[in-house]
Amino acid sequence: MEKEKLEFLQIHPKDNVLVALRDLPVGYSLKFQGKDIVLKRRVAAKHKFTIDALEKDDEIYMYGVLVGKVNEPLEMGELLDVNNLRHAADDFKLGNRKLEWTKPDVSAFQGRTFRGFHRSNGTVGTANYWLVIPLVFCENRNVLTLKSALEEKLGYQVESKDYSDEVDELITRYKGGASINDLLAVDFSAARANKESKRLFPNVDGVKFLNHDMGCGGTRMDSDALCGLLAGYITHPNVAGATVLSLGCQHAQASILKAEIAKRDPDFNKPLFVFEQQFEGTEQELMQKAIKSTFTGLMEANKQEREEAGLDKLCIGLECGGSDGFSGISANPALGFLSDMMVTMGGSVILSEFPELCGVEQELSDRCIDEATAEKFIHLMRTYNAKAEADGSGFYMNPSPGNIRDGLITDAIKSAGAAKKGGTSPVAAVIDYPELANGPGLNLLCTPGNDVESTTAEVAAGANIVLFTTGLGTPTGNPIAPVIKIASNSKVYNKMNDAIDLNCGTVIDGEETIEEAAHKILEYVISVASGDRIAKAVQLGQDDFIPWRRGVSL
Repeated sequence: MEKEKLEFLQIHPKDNVLVALRDLPVGYSLKFQGKDIVLKRRVAAKHKFTIDALEKDDEIYMYGVLVGKVNEPLEMGELLDVNNLRHAADDFKLGNRKLEWTKPDVSAFQGRTFRGFHRSNGTVGTANYWLVIPLVFCENRNVLTLKSALEEKLGYQVESKDYSDEVDELITRYKGGASINDLLAVDFSAARANKESKRLFPNVDGVKFLNHDMGCGGTRMDSDALCGLLAGYITHPNVAGATVLSLGCQHAQASILKAEIAKRDPDFNKPLFVFEQQFEGTEQELMQKAIKSTFTGLMEANKQEREEAGLDKLCIGLECGGSDGFSGISANPALGFLSDMMVTMGGSVILSEFPELCGVEQELSDRCIDEATAEKFIHLMRTYNAKAEADGSGFYMNPSPGNIRDGLITDAIKSAGAAKKGGTSPVAAVIDYPELANGPGLNLLCTPGNDVESTTAEVAAGANIVLFTTGLGTPTGNPIAPVIKIASNSKVYNKMNDAIDLNCGTVIDGEETIEEAAHKILEYVISVASGDRIAKAVQLGQDDFIPWRRGVSL
């Protein structure tokens, strides 16, 4: 039976605005709750309009929470925009525990497994990578030299299109006397097929070479946090072993890194090779030792094979970037339903991006499993926002121009929709950056809203797969964990389907329910986690990695 395609939506019964699900013209007339509403202006899809007439400073509610106040009197059917609406959110405090929730039906996935790499500490990887990382930015060049020496020879180079053929075509036409208009009209539709790499080590998914600009020169807190982050990657279930290059004199000492590794995995037994340039001597001696050790480490890593594992061994990072006005009513709620499914089955999920939880603090703190956990969440939120305010950029500054253009006018509107990724289950743990957060249940991880910084942190915290929703289109990934991107609307999916894996615009289009979309996503997750399907970000070699400096980043 065909599902009804709506033209507007009230997200929560408490809301006093409606969301346009398609472009609605000026003068558009509708009936809602016995009221005849006529639009005073054109309302583009994803944007909101008022149900009642409002006075100056009246409150606006969406998702059942306060998201703003109006700057001037508004008539019924008036479009909300950056001029007539400002950010506002309810205050929050330690409240009563609200731990009752309705577990979803997971019978369709009971007994299901994925094929992953079992580690000695009981975790299971969805991939099998070797890491080459610098402890300090001084070693970035040597890491890139190792990449140049190893990547192509071992069959791990991503054969991405370099567009040199297009430049050759333009040069030939220019030399032939083509005009500017002629060159602008050139059709580059003939694409070259990617060459298939032949891997020397078929059970190793890749060697990943990370670079960063930290390790020295900043605060000791930043260098310590970097060591914790890198330890999270080295001990990660998707990593078989690592080669670490150190200069020797920097703040981020190898001893700190090893202590952070032991903190996360006391019985750590993966191959780990640490080389200090100031100890080894010449660059040639350093590089030759690193190459030999890395090669022998890969030989060991290649002995590991995929084996069956229960879905409770999945730790899923929940992320959003380039969000739009549909994110909170399609893709994010679908992830929320999936999150509740994973918790029901004993798995782990991580919700991060604390600046994008502004306005829903009370609900999340009330859902914390005990008062100590709630107090930790409240403390982290208040401390982070206070630091942002002190630097002249509070959480209210979080929405980007693209967010605002596509309907997320205030931070509270953006946050209320972003929080939907976390579903309705109790909060099992609140984790500060860059700690481990892969215990069963819903984990809240303190990170910025910055997409790459947050994804980088979620993976360090234990996420062995990341689900990333986007409404505007975001080409990003991670070096060691598959990042599955999910569109909130069909337009962006069709436009950028080279970088986006799945479409939840089907919910907006009336073709799928939230539950059906969640089931579709989980089926895709299982196939990616088993190595049967490759996420678009992995295909494109999107290995984005940015450690968070513990200053302000929204």
